[in-house]
This record gives sequence, structure tokens and C-alpha cells, in this order.
Amino acid sequence: IVESTYGDRRHMENSTVERLADLITRTAERGGVVVIPAFAVDRTEVVLFHLHHLHLTGRLPPVPIYLDSPMALDALKIYRNALADEAADISREFWGRAGVLDLPALEEVVDTQGSKRVSRRNGSAVIIAGAGMASGGRVVHHLKSFLPDPRNSVALVGYQAEGTRGRQLLEGTTSVKIHGQYVAVRAEVVLVE
Repeated sequence: IVESTYGDRRHMENSTVERLADLITRTAERGGVVVIPAFAVDRTEVVLFHLHHLHLTGRLPPVPIYLDSPMALDALKIYRNALADEAADISREFWGRAGVLDLPALEEVVDTQGSKRVSRRNGSAVIIAGAGMASGGRVVHHLKSFLPDPRNSVALVGYQAEGTRGRQLLEGTTSVKIHGQYVAVRAEVVLVE
């Protein structure tokens, strides 16, 4: 069985993870926010795993990290339980290590009010929110808030299908339509796949 969406490429290799670290560092230095549109199941957990490693190795700036996706939060519980319970489909090297998905600065955003607070925040941060192609979900609200400011950045961490907002950002558009309005794209956009 071959996974068809990403089956033809390598995923989050060291150089890719270093690019993510560099992007977060660069953005934090200019006082900006990194928005990461991520698929709720698997991609979010992969991103958290790599952020955990970057934190342990001192490569992650001390900024708050928000996970703003109800589905991703539910999936994260399942992943943590599978790690803790040493599930057969988890690599043995990670058995009993549910903490590989945790970060000291991680805030799990559970409701709409919390999501609105994150979108209005000031100062550097990382926001991981669904959906992965920026076509719906809470990430759209964050993009609307943060795309116009050149201090901010967007890390695209997954496949961006043609016709999606994520693909438009990847291809360098100068504005995207969100909630019936055109929003200027001045934030740095980087593919980190």
C-alpha cells in the first residue's frame, strides 16, 4: 500500500526542519507570528514532534505556540494515548514517550473565543491551525489577521492542491479572498514540506 498524496516525496527531513526553525527564528526576531495551516490528523502531530525536537536542541525561540484546531486536539489525544500505551503501530523507539508531542509553550485552544483571542494577539508566536490547504477552518481567520503584516510568515507544511488558498499563497499571490474580501499578502510565505 502506498500513500498517494505524499508517497512520492520524503517528509520533514533535517534540512526541512532546519528551514522551519530558521523561519520561526526570523519571524520572532521581527516580532511576527508564524501561521502554520496543518491537516488535523498526522501533519499537526508531525509538526509538533519536530517543534519538540527543536525545543530540546535549543533551536526554537521562546515563543508561545498555539494549537487551534478541535479536530487536531482530538487526534493529538489519540496519538498521545497510542504512544503511552505502546500501540503496535507505533515505532518501539517511541513507546511510552507521549511527551514527544509536548512543548512547554504549547497552548491548546479549545473554543472559538480562545481562537479569536489568538487572532488579536500581539507579539511573536506560532499558530498551528486547520485546514492544511488554508481552504477552511480556523486558520482562515488567522490568515486574515496576519497576512497583511510583513513581520509575519506562513509555513506551508503540506500539499497545496490547485485552486486552494494555500496554492495561491505558494505561487506568490499578492492578495487572497477571505470571507468575501481581498486581503493583502505581505507576510513571508515558505514551503516547509
